[in-house]
Amino acid sequence: MMLAAGNIRSPGGARAPTSGAADEIVGAMTAIGWEQRVFPAAKIAHVVDALSAEGVAPEDALRRTDITLEQLRSPAILVSVNQVIECYRNALQLTRDPHFAFNTGLNTHLALYGMYGFAILSSMNFRETMQFAVRYHELATPLVKLRFLEEAGVAAWMIDPLPHPAVEARLYRFIVEMQFGVHVSLQRDVMGSAFRPLAAHVTYEAPAGENDYEKTFGCPVAFRQSANCLQFDAVWLDRTPPLGNEIAYSTVIALCDDLHDQLRNRLGLAGKVRSLLLANLGRHASLEDVSARLEIPIRTLRRKLHEEQTSFRDILDQLRAEVAIRYLRDTKMTIDDIAHALGFSETANFRHAFRRWKQTSPLEYRRRMFDASRQDDQG
Repeated sequence: MMLAAGNIRSPGGARAPTSGAADEIVGAMTAIGWEQRVFPAAKIAHVVDALSAEGVAPEDALRRTDITLEQLRSPAILVSVNQVIECYRNALQLTRDPHFAFNTGLNTHLALYGMYGFAILSSMNFRETMQFAVRYHELATPLVKLRFLEEAGVAAWMIDPLPHPAVEARLYRFIVEMQFGVHVSLQRDVMGSAFRPLAAHVTYEAPAGENDYEKTFGCPVAFRQSANCLQFDAVWLDRTPPLGNEIAYSTVIALCDDLHDQLRNRLGLAGKVRSLLLANLGRHASLEDVSARLEIPIRTLRRKLHEEQTSFRDILDQLRAEVAIRYLRDTKMTIDDIAHALGFSETANFRHAFRRWKQTSPLEYRRRMFDASRQDDQG
């Protein structure tokens, strides 16, 4: 059975939605810029440790992340999405394990996630646990959008990687498979070691020469599906959490609320500008409009953004590039429709901007993404 989840497509995937999915796609975007250092470094540290177990030097695993091993071990360090992705790209190049991502996820345990993990352990109800995980997932999973569905006796995690410009077909697959491994491991932590998924559905094609997916994942794996989905029997949700504690859960929820608020507060003025632009992307929002909405004089707005090492134009450009990539990757929208949705007055202006962002045309970029899986498998 496949739960209804919309027709999401990845690079090299099978299906894509029509332009009616545009609002949903923009709604799934985040107010956090890729370069903002607001996340704990646990994800990077876990990958570095997994590579070290293969004999890879930490310095190689951290190449181009702008993080030293000493900094990585500091509890005070915060990292950006860009740094996490750079570490994942290193892992793709350095590992000898074709299922490194899933196996690394499978070795992830709740202790890695601090208060977020403790809250999951102390929950009194597994359905409540799933909703908690979705609500606060930004504290632990900065690279994906998570949803949880339950229908006709089947429960499912829906996993949609965020549209970072560096996420090509292989890295997309890496992110999805690591997240699958994480979910299996964390559910075993709270439900017991007997937990098994029913099926895994992924949007990409089966990698050439890799026939052991079912053995590795511990369940049937269906490729070229409409969404990335890890399914399990909903009867698991009817069980009583063995470590549930109402008082502890209430206390930790309050702490997680504080952590979530801190994450939002770290976004600063740039995050507020990004949020406003995201909500008004097709409406030609100007610097003046944002200044008025935030009730900040234009000169002050420019100065404060400069202090945060960005500008209105940089934020708008980054946001338009991200959403353009998402539309090209996940929908069948025409180039004219995408240009309009991004607030460009002329399609030619969009084409010019896109070439500046990605050094290629929108149509060529879309073609390359859809061909990427086959090219990787044949390469």
